[in-house]
Amino acid sequence: DEAARVAIETGMRASIGLIVIDFPTVWANDADEYISKGLQVYEQVRDNALITTAFAPHAPYTVSDAPLQKLNMLAEELDIPIHMHVHETADEVDMAIKDNSQHPLDRLHELGLLSPRLLAVHMTQLTDADIQAVAEAGVHVVHCPESNLKLASGFCPVQRLLDAGVNVCLGTDGAASNNDLDMFSELRTAAMLAKGVSGDPCSVDAFTAVRMATINGARALGIDEVTGSLEIGKAADVIAIDMDRIETQPMFEPVSQIVYATGRHQVTDVWIAGKQLLRDGKLTGMDEVALLKMAKSWEERIKED
Repeated sequence: DEAARVAIETGMRASIGLIVIDFPTVWANDADEYISKGLQVYEQVRDNALITTAFAPHAPYTVSDAPLQKLNMLAEELDIPIHMHVHETADEVDMAIKDNSQHPLDRLHELGLLSPRLLAVHMTQLTDADIQAVAEAGVHVVHCPESNLKLASGFCPVQRLLDAGVNVCLGTDGAASNNDLDMFSELRTAAMLAKGVSGDPCSVDAFTAVRMATINGARALGIDEVTGSLEIGKAADVIAIDMDRIETQPMFEPVSQIVYATGRHQVTDVWIAGKQLLRDGKLTGMDEVALLKMAKSWEERIKED
């Protein structure tokens, strides 16, 4: 609810994950309470044009069958996605086979979760049968290459998924496993890693990488009729990039230059639904000094712990 509040106050577009796990945290004591509190957040933001929600059970190994079945029913009833980390590591898959004699994806299939509502994050450990199953079910895959590299989780077979007709979009994972949440860096890493993994220099070309970072993500979240591309009738969610910097000149193909040579420091302006939130590199609706002070405060608290 705090993330939703800040997104609304600052005018950002956001999809708020309604977290569900079996064990207690400061937010909730058990899966039922997580779901109950998540539904409260859903009700609070459902009429906000910039905010959507998605159930966010962490992973198959942290959420038991009954809550997953309940979430699946509620997601269908409320028409919202389900976002889950799936097949992130070899250990996860091996543990599932040892404990349940099946892959996590097979369990999710039995529970009815493999559908166009599911955003399966990471997906580094996939067999041909797994890829066929997610393609046939219309599951979306969220590729987080830099997190996977940092944690040595493995490599998502992006080109094989794309060839099978799976909608693959681009993510960062959290700051703990990514640090800077830099989508420009993620673009470059995704495009280059796919070539190394497949052994094919034509895998995930620049245009495909940009689609993964834009319209494919919007499609996975169910908001592609609102955003994800610049089209008449869609929201004016726009960034301006200064390509006249010396590091991006000379420029022959702009899309290739964005993916392989551009950095986030070159973003000069940002509009969300037509409202300018960044002007000439400066935030328009947030106090940067106050934000830095808050960050410093958290730095000190972390050091104390």
